[in-house]
Amino acid sequence: MNLLKKLLILSFLLTFAFPYQAFAYKVVLDAGHGGSDPGAIGINGLNEKDVNLDITQKLRDELARRGYDVVMTRTDDRYWSLAQRVEFTNSLKADLFVSVHANSHTSSKTNGSMVLYYDDAYPQEDYPASDTMKLMTPYSKDLAQHVLNSLLAASGTVNLGLVPSAVYVARMGTIPSILVETAFLSNTGDAALLADDTARTRMAIGIERGIEAYAPPVFTDTIGHWAREAILRMKNKNLIEGIGNRYEPERALTRAEFLTLMDRLFTFSKLKDPCSSSNSSTVSAAVYGCSFNNSSSATFTSNKQYKDLPATHWASPIFAKAKDLNLLQGYEDGTIRPDQSITRGEVSVLFDRLLQMAQSAAKQRPKALYPSFDDVPATLWSANAIYTLKHLGIINGTSENTFKPERTITRAEIAAMMDRYDSK
Repeated sequence: MNLLKKLLILSFLLTFAFPYQAFAYKVVLDAGHGGSDPGAIGINGLNEKDVNLDITQKLRDELARRGYDVVMTRTDDRYWSLAQRVEFTNSLKADLFVSVHANSHTSSKTNGSMVLYYDDAYPQEDYPASDTMKLMTPYSKDLAQHVLNSLLAASGTVNLGLVPSAVYVARMGTIPSILVETAFLSNTGDAALLADDTARTRMAIGIERGIEAYAPPVFTDTIGHWAREAILRMKNKNLIEGIGNRYEPERALTRAEFLTLMDRLFTFSKLKDPCSSSNSSTVSAAVYGCSFNNSSSATFTSNKQYKDLPATHWASPIFAKAKDLNLLQGYEDGTIRPDQSITRGEVSVLFDRLLQMAQSAAKQRPKALYPSFDDVPATLWSANAIYTLKHLGIINGTSENTFKPERTITRAEIAAMMDRYDSK
């Protein structure tokens, strides 16, 4: 068996054994309390903060072995405020948040495990949740149930169920979040478990298995977003991708990203150079199009290299395809600016041009109806493309009377455009 075959088999086995290795979900683990805040004091003298940290460290190691990207809020005995824990988690753009605690009760007979999550069906007026966490209710509840089931199976503790709760760390974040109460330090039997290293390891393994059994929602940062359904449809058709498990819907789209998406949608290799026709239009600053009679534009021959587009740039092959179609030109200074944001007007012109290339020559194009946007007069270089796409139902204005052609287009807007075109 040659080396390549061995590597392929090994890769397959690792993917099967470690299903998240190829897609490393990021999990934030939070060991409750710490520093000047000991948490509950056990009937056997244990400090909750120490129990929490040990179980969380074991959980971290288990998740890391399964291929997860794991970050802990605290890794030693220090104090973190609740707000700091949530802010830290939000800054990481993680996929899941799991806070580990041990419980306590005034009755020493109370024992068992429970998992807390925020449920918007039971809001507490004095403890409002973030808008995002309200939308996360079904996802957090699902995570909580998976973790509780696995924790009980691994530890053998009493099932105290899921608890809708307004605890700060479970209601103020932006991702599915839970708080695990492993056992009661105020109960003799539970406290003995929490004092036992083997029992704490079983608890950590149980929590890990619950996390592993849970599938985070795709593109968490699009939940509640107006374009989520379009984004998911385009993802399911392999036309768009995220960054990890996030889509960043409100980030401005770059030129390189735009061309990449258009190649997936229209397949550049199937198109013909349109520049023998009279379809070209002058794109002022961006210098896209066929041959322009514009003193500010620069026409580069096919063997001319853009100085800001080395062969090592990830989008270099896409730009080469676009260049073969005479779809774009560069700037006077010899650049093409692949990582610069692209405007709504530029996208309209290029999308319309690609649409013309993809359409049958016999198919009649609709007449552009204008003006209907106050900021897109008929004399604007991109007006014909904008009104044609609007008439086709592919693009919308930012309001009934405005289009904002010079504003950069977002990743959400391009997904919506692609979805409308694909649905026709």
